[in-house]
Amino acid sequence: MGRQPCCDKVGLKRGPWTIEEDHKLTNFILNNGIQCWRMVPKLAGLLRCGKSCRLRWINYLRPDLKRGGFTKMEDNQIIQLHSRLGNRWSKIASHFPGRTDNEIKNHWNTRIKKKLKVLGLDPVTHKPIDQTEKDVSGGEDETIQESISLKEQEESLEVKSEDRDQAKSDFVQVRDQKLEQDELKILDETDLLESYEMLCGSLDVGSWINQETNTSTSYSSQESNNLSAGEFHSIQEDSVSQWIESVDSFLSWDSFSHLDEDLFFLENTQSNCMKHSVPKRL
Repeated sequence: MGRQPCCDKVGLKRGPWTIEEDHKLTNFILNNGIQCWRMVPKLAGLLRCGKSCRLRWINYLRPDLKRGGFTKMEDNQIIQLHSRLGNRWSKIASHFPGRTDNEIKNHWNTRIKKKLKVLGLDPVTHKPIDQTEKDVSGGEDETIQESISLKEQEESLEVKSEDRDQAKSDFVQVRDQKLEQDELKILDETDLLESYEMLCGSLDVGSWINQETNTSTSYSSQESNNLSAGEFHSIQEDSVSQWIESVDSFLSWDSFSHLDEDLFFLENTQSNCMKHSVPKRL
């Protein structure tokens, strides 16, 4: 919330002050002193705003007001204070008794500022104009370099993000290829198992083994008198190897290492049967 207005400003007089109004305001303040500026117009019999009465008294009617132009000493002091305080005119006016802040501000804008420009000084920074231009250009160069560095950082971040995305996509592709290869291997193994089961079902290994054992016993009974036990066992191994070669022609046994163990077990059982079936020599 801002400050409330001093009055409604309805029916009040505006414009320059007259000599009669100056006398009324001066006599009231000298006789009664400065009280509340909002009540001064009513008590003094003026159709003016309280703010207007305050400014008229401070800037024109007070008795300790110093009139006339500024001296060189005052100009130099104003320049020194302005270099330290800037445009704080009320603080600058406190160093000049009898001078108002409005008067000092007007004197700065009309006289001192032009004088500084003629001397080649910047009225704001109180430095030579060439140096201020260099400082401004240097600041612009720094801002340009900072903007360029920021752009480069953004571009590098974009490139890194693109590389990261590319690496992720490559990893996903390699993973999908490995999964496809594994699926194909699994399908090939299942196909081989199915074909092996079909082949085993068509061959009927059990009946073949029984048939071979029967033939081997009959053959062993007929030829036991003519053949020794070692020769008979070699004939049995030749028959088994021929059967294995016939199966290998249909399938590749690289992925079925456990089948070799089964066949080895079958060979051992057959050899044991042959040993029991061969009659002992007297």
